[in-house]
Amino acid sequence: MRTYAKPVAAVTGALVLAAALTACGGSSDAAAEKVVTVYSADGLKGEAGDGWYDKVFADFEKQTGIKVKYVEGGSGEMVQRALREKSNTQADVLVTLPPFIQQAGSKGLLKAYEPKGADQVDGADKSGDGTWTSVVNNYFGFVHNKKELPAAPKTWEELLDAKYKDKLQYSTPGVAGDGTAVLIKAMHDFGGEEPAMEYLKKLQANNVGPSSSTSKLAPKVDKGELLVANGDVQMNFAQAKSMPNLGIWFPAKDGGKPTTFALPYAAGLVNEAPHTENGKKLLDFMLSEGAQREVSAIGGGFPARKDVKTTDANAIELARLMEGVEVFEPDWADIDKNLTAYVDAWKSATGS
Repeated sequence: MRTYAKPVAAVTGALVLAAALTACGGSSDAAAEKVVTVYSADGLKGEAGDGWYDKVFADFEKQTGIKVKYVEGGSGEMVQRALREKSNTQADVLVTLPPFIQQAGSKGLLKAYEPKGADQVDGADKSGDGTWTSVVNNYFGFVHNKKELPAAPKTWEELLDAKYKDKLQYSTPGVAGDGTAVLIKAMHDFGGEEPAMEYLKKLQANNVGPSSSTSKLAPKVDKGELLVANGDVQMNFAQAKSMPNLGIWFPAKDGGKPTTFALPYAAGLVNEAPHTENGKKLLDFMLSEGAQREVSAIGGGFPARKDVKTTDANAIELARLMEGVEVFEPDWADIDKNLTAYVDAWKSATGS
């Protein structure tokens, strides 16, 4: 277990383009087409078109003439969509959170490609076989309503209090990346699958119910419909610009320290993509020093490249937010292998 010591980057924003996605089948016409299609986990798109994706995609198109077509959804949802289209591939680049990026790799959805600058990404934040690389670092967390609940809860156990009944919600494990992160953190903090499921069974009495998208929960917290919900630092920090009642916090096990783990946005080139070369160019661009330097200032998060040091106001505030929070590293190989079993155990425990 290590203690956070440096800011790392995040992302927000994207252009959701209404153009229909057309299969191009890798023909010579497709190779010449000035377009690249991105399937991405939600949380990176700017609510007002002012996020990191918005800026990066606009700059990329201006520099290369290549238009970005963008599709977003839950982390698991995007992988499942790419799997369904495997015989008629639509996406060129896939961006999703662990353990879904590992899942995409194990199912043969990704083609090995190491973007320029990937040598400056820590080994834990990229695959050993070169199929994916983090483009924005991020951490799992929770949010609370600062107006209705000025002091954030400190422990998991506090959330069992009756005052949270129908005022607490977390996104669905196995569907949303941050929802799956609830399981991962609970298993770590409580010391295993069984005690974690025992706790989540008790918590279900206060839980509003399933949500396929974590990003939809923060607005409910901001309005006071919920007091507490799960999220992640990058997304919630960016949302807080327009949602002033959002506060970020990290649950601890009673008697322990607050913990979190890295939950980066990881990007890979889709296998048999219709616009492979354009996909490579976009991955290179997202990891370029210029794009990485804008991650904290525009996106409100942490850069993936360790040689990019950000000192803007957001970077300073993010570093302060992470002080005293212990960062552990999940066993992603185990989670990738046993994710279905863990999700089934959660469903059984909670009656979901």
